[in-house]
Amino acid sequence: MDQYKDFAFVYDELMDEVDYDGWVKYIEDIIKNENVKVQNILELACGTGNMTIPLTKKNYDIAGIDISDEMLSVAREKAEKEGVELVLLQQDIAELDFEITNLDCVLCACDGFNYITYDDDLENVFTKTHELLKEDGIFIFDISSFYKLSNILGNNMYGENREDISYMWQNYFDEEENLVEMELAFFIKDEDGRFDRFEEVHQQRAYTEEEIVSMLKKSGFNYIKTYGDFTFESPKEESQRIFFVCKK
Repeated sequence: MDQYKDFAFVYDELMDEVDYDGWVKYIEDIIKNENVKVQNILELACGTGNMTIPLTKKNYDIAGIDISDEMLSVAREKAEKEGVELVLLQQDIAELDFEITNLDCVLCACDGFNYITYDDDLENVFTKTHELLKEDGIFIFDISSFYKLSNILGNNMYGENREDISYMWQNYFDEEENLVEMELAFFIKDEDGRFDRFEEVHQQRAYTEEEIVSMLKKSGFNYIKTYGDFTFESPKEESQRIFFVCKK
């Protein structure tokens, strides 16, 4: 079953509590703290453009890549309404193929790398990113932590009932493979007041901080910093989001 197909068109409505402006500020604070000059950014797993559009408005030159044509379609529609021109490419980032090199920054926000479930594929992305960056170029990304996927989401169920949309979200965590399977069922009210049901199955890999750091080193990155939960402190045992800051 395709991920982010029907879900793409209700994604922003269901994620309306996410502070994307705060996320953008945190990314800019990282860039400032690392004292690097960033003008161009390649954003991986850009989704509906919730980071891409505000960063473009801040005069960064950005190209966004995502596997879901539906998510990119929503991003284009939003950008057009806001008068923003976006460069968007439909591509599986696990098979990253980008021709422009000497990049200032490669970014992957909102746990996009958790969707890459095989070590070899993730290492390939890291290696390709290292090749694309200029000397002293910066690579910034985050993951949902092993703790979050195994304990918070884990084998739990979530749901919400709004006026025009409702959803049920059932999770199953595979302790042998460190995979969480998410079964999403959502109900969207149509023009006649009836609710249409859509279903998607998502799968994410739970990686430890140590696993990611090991892969980054194999891919050529020796300068690696990690932060927990939008701070500039080392991740704690119960941190739910871990940020990685790497320089070539």
